[in-house]
Amino acid sequence: MSPRPAPRRIVSLVPSLTEALFALGLGERLVGVTDWCVHPAEKVADLPKVGGTKNPDRARIAELAPDLVLANREENRRRDVEALEALGLDVWVTYPRTVAEAARLLGELADLGAMPSARTRVLEPIEAEIVAAAHRVPQPPVPVFCPVWKDPWMAVGGDTYADDLLQVCGGRNVFAARPERRYPIVTLEEVVEAAPEVILLPDEPYAFGPREVEELSRLPLPAARSGRIHPIDGTLVSWYGPRIVKAIQGIGELLRGADERSE
Repeated sequence: MSPRPAPRRIVSLVPSLTEALFALGLGERLVGVTDWCVHPAEKVADLPKVGGTKNPDRARIAELAPDLVLANREENRRRDVEALEALGLDVWVTYPRTVAEAARLLGELADLGAMPSARTRVLEPIEAEIVAAAHRVPQPPVPVFCPVWKDPWMAVGGDTYADDLLQVCGGRNVFAARPERRYPIVTLEEVVEAAPEVILLPDEPYAFGPREVEELSRLPLPAARSGRIHPIDGTLVSWYGPRIVKAIQGIGELLRGADERSE
């Protein structure tokens, strides 16, 4: 993308990018965030709220007179983006679908005016971790099931940031090849047939927890037999920003069975 002018007033409709702006030292430029922008908690608490990611208050956003609105093709609705643009607002629609694209996006955010020291502090560890992860990938990759919803069950599919993250961490997403959608509806019978060796249960957007661990543990699954059904922080698989290093390290350890070796 071509360089953008440095905005002084930013509204973020993307929670992970809100966190990224603060990490890059650009948080003081935020004049509005969504109700879901909860990190860093102490810094977003007093910022004006503009509604949810799927139902932003467009009039409120316009009142805040931002130079730039940050959006995401997956998290925000097209009609909201088009309506904001019709109001004369500059909307930057992001769409990283790989870890490498997410790292590049952070670099583009840094181009909005981050100090060189902030760029180094945030970007270099991520770039180094991506390289290091490539040398740790097990062969063959570990079959993994990562749902995002229940009733009906929906899984991480292909062509998504979460799918690529699983690959970077050494996993093979058992539902990556489903052609019908990026987050396919699946049955528990299909999960059994896919035979995942690891199951990751994020706590967002659906709050998977002990009940789902128990439910899946009763199924004839390799992950159930080995006790490798793991509730995880949902931001690790869906927030592309300063959490990338923690995500690669933490999920990579689970896929390699580091938790079992430490017992």
